[in-house]
Amino acid sequence: MSEPASKPATTPKDFPRRSFLRRALAVAIGGVTGIVPAIVGLASFLNPLRPKVQAKQRPTGSDAEGFYKVTALDSLTSGTPISFPIIANRKDAWNTFPAEPIGSVYIQKTADDKLRVFNVTCPHAGCSVDFHADKQGFLCPCHNSLFAMDGVHSASSPSARDLDSLEYKIENGDVLVKFMNFRIGIKEKHAQ
Repeated sequence: MSEPASKPATTPKDFPRRSFLRRALAVAIGGVTGIVPAIVGLASFLNPLRPKVQAKQRPTGSDAEGFYKVTALDSLTSGTPISFPIIANRKDAWNTFPAEPIGSVYIQKTADDKLRVFNVTCPHAGCSVDFHADKQGFLCPCHNSLFAMDGVHSASSPSARDLDSLEYKIENGDVLVKFMNFRIGIKEKHAQ
């Protein structure tokens, strides 16, 4: 009788090749199945930062036109400017900060019962100006910029422009201010 045909003997060189192919295939499949959840997780994490999701948001607390209630008109007296905080609910990408100051304004009632409203931020370097009755104007403590009662900067002031005036309106006896910040250090008044 004839002997059964035997299988060809495998050499030790075949095992590392098969082992390499098996490992490479496992890495490829694992990479494909792992990358999909990683991309979805990263997209979810960065979602609030995407421009289409985070349109420029105005802090809540203002009306549809961006005016914030600041004070009652009856509380203002002619003469000395008074500083008022602008309080609003601020929201960033992930957090909401309820009822916190987002800025300040000076409001002055003039002799003819009109109002002057200025952002307290100095247009030169961004410091907050203070009203000084003895100088009859606003003084920036950072670089000694001096502004008259009407917000006009003095000739010796390092500020390139006057104090930034703000729109206001009177509704139901309340003063509402359209608060916004402006770019500092430039001659033109541009909103941030």
